[in-house]
Amino acid sequence: MKSRAFKLSALYLATTSLLATPVLANDETDDNIEKIEVLGKNHANYLAVESETASKLGISIKETPQSVRVITRALMNDFSLDDVNQVLETTPGVSVEKIETDRTYYKARGFDITNFQVDGLGLPQERGSLQGTLDTAIYQRVEVVMGANGMMTGAGNPSATVNFIRKRPTDDLRANVSFTAGSWSNKRLDADLSGRFNDYAAGRAVVVKQKRDSYLDRYSVERDVFYGIAELNLTDTTTLTTSLTYQQNDADSPLWGALALYDSQGNPTNYDTSTSTAADWAYWDNTSEQAFVELEQLVGDNWSVIARYAHTQTEQDSNLFYVYGTPDAETGLGLTGYASDYQLKDRLNLFDVYTKGSFELFGQEHLIAAGASIADMAYEDRSLYDYTTGNGFPPMPDLNEWDGVAPVPVLKDGLNGSRVDSEQVSEYVSARFSISDDLKLLAGIRHTAWETSGLSYGNDKSRDVSDTTSHLGTVYQINDDINVYASYSETFAPQAEQDINGQTLDPISGDTKEIGIKTELFNDLMMVNVALFDTEQKNIAVADTENSTPDNTVHIAAPGIQSQGFELELSGEIGYGVSANLGYTYTDIDVSDTFNAGNTEAQLVKDYTPKQVFKLAAKYDAAFLEGLTFGMNMRWQDDISRVQKQTPYVVTEQSAYALVNFMASYEINSQLSLTANVNNVFDKKYLNSLYWAQGYYGAPRNYALSLNWSL
Repeated sequence: MKSRAFKLSALYLATTSLLATPVLANDETDDNIEKIEVLGKNHANYLAVESETASKLGISIKETPQSVRVITRALMNDFSLDDVNQVLETTPGVSVEKIETDRTYYKARGFDITNFQVDGLGLPQERGSLQGTLDTAIYQRVEVVMGANGMMTGAGNPSATVNFIRKRPTDDLRANVSFTAGSWSNKRLDADLSGRFNDYAAGRAVVVKQKRDSYLDRYSVERDVFYGIAELNLTDTTTLTTSLTYQQNDADSPLWGALALYDSQGNPTNYDTSTSTAADWAYWDNTSEQAFVELEQLVGDNWSVIARYAHTQTEQDSNLFYVYGTPDAETGLGLTGYASDYQLKDRLNLFDVYTKGSFELFGQEHLIAAGASIADMAYEDRSLYDYTTGNGFPPMPDLNEWDGVAPVPVLKDGLNGSRVDSEQVSEYVSARFSISDDLKLLAGIRHTAWETSGLSYGNDKSRDVSDTTSHLGTVYQINDDINVYASYSETFAPQAEQDINGQTLDPISGDTKEIGIKTELFNDLMMVNVALFDTEQKNIAVADTENSTPDNTVHIAAPGIQSQGFELELSGEIGYGVSANLGYTYTDIDVSDTFNAGNTEAQLVKDYTPKQVFKLAAKYDAAFLEGLTFGMNMRWQDDISRVQKQTPYVVTEQSAYALVNFMASYEINSQLSLTANVNNVFDKKYLNSLYWAQGYYGAPRNYALSLNWSL
């Protein structure tokens, strides 16, 4: 129970650890916000052309031999995508598994996403559960590179890499203030101020204050965000960047676990959409503070050296209430509560230095980037329970009639926790070679050494592993508008499980093979990407049932899942005032090699992963009234299921469904605009996820109205 409940968020750690890391080049075209450094001729509101996620070479998305998705600032503004969950729900190819109110997993191509970057800088992760409490106000765009990305991130799954690109200072004075009011007493204030102090210094600050209740009984959240960044031009060739970030998320009555999905007769439970298992005294508070320094030195006309240092501290404080068991089909009784006090402190020190530039050879220009990074990580946590007073595990009434009142426990039992230290050292090099004017070869290699020591709830977390991952891709330009590409990428993931001889198993290995075509249409205002992929993992640790004992479980390596599929994405301006971001994903997961090897989790992944997903975000600038815009953001997914682990088997099913959101915006004048959003327009009732053996329902129809002022 401890390990499932309190793995700290990889996403939360990745972004809060690196929120202070500046972007090297920003390709956004939002003229109201950003200083722009771009590759490419044109940009549309929903189109970006450059990405730092797949390499540090500054090449365009069209020239990158992998699928790259981008959610721009304009799209986030149009549909009020204020947190990371909402952004990734809109991103083609990404599935958002909301298992609890304050914890979420993300998946792509059948695998958990564990690789996250901020401004192109990857962060090693020690633990795997993800939580979607990060606010998006400080980001200019969010990039997602599909498949393995071992060249830039090393350890991880062959799913995708999410890169959060932060806002940067502007040369001229910009100001933006937005106030939003919505359903369930949602109130949000955003302020964004940017400009240049003098010829040598520029800065930017973003502040967010939000309070909201919820459609879920008793649940509420209060969020505070501050982000400040300053750029100092020490000389004509030397730039110093510093920043500070603070984010506080306080949740009252959050879910820990969720609802039972079936009753004692195997029937679906079908609770009200608002039903929650959280006690009225439960809370979950998260605080993160970061400081950062970067120094960039230009060397000649074509080279630069960048050194970055980031320090972060995060804390979690929570009293949570979990409900488990199977309710009686007639009375709803039979469930049991489970209370816990959880505390965590986490620290990261990260240093990264690299050089990048170009050179000429055989009449062609070539690009190269090479560097090294070291990350020092440590965390301490502990979980307390009540085994003595009788209030720690109370019998539950029928959840349909429960008002959240539960006996207050005395959480003092179970003092053992975790104290774990880790260090990851990486060296990497990536290059793009121009074989001819039309043919490019992208190659990269990364060596990663990962050392961990310490205990977690009595389990030894010590390990010392290293691996080398590579990437190879080629891009051929058919004409000025069309590129075709092929690529092969590797990744690995350390694991702590041991075999019968006491030896730690080799890391999990993963790879992605992809071929595709990218084309620009309508004078480069739209990009279309079609891709075929084949992704797999190997060497997954599973229990060695023949050699394990009740006191000692040993493991063997087993095959993982293999996924194959097809992806289509269209982003940019269609014409006639229409901008769109459209994506279709087909994923076929093969588990045929896993059964005899003991990898029982593979079939669950196949069942709860939708085979088909279609996403569309589009807006229309009305020709009949200047300043009026209409938009729609929708997501459709295929049916999913989960076989519950009991006898006889119970199958929980979620049929195919579509969620549709509408938007309308009107520019009152050059500085003032009004935007209305309606989410889940058709009031669809659906389960957020079948990732776990519990689940809860998504939000019903809700509304928001935003007033925006800009200078």
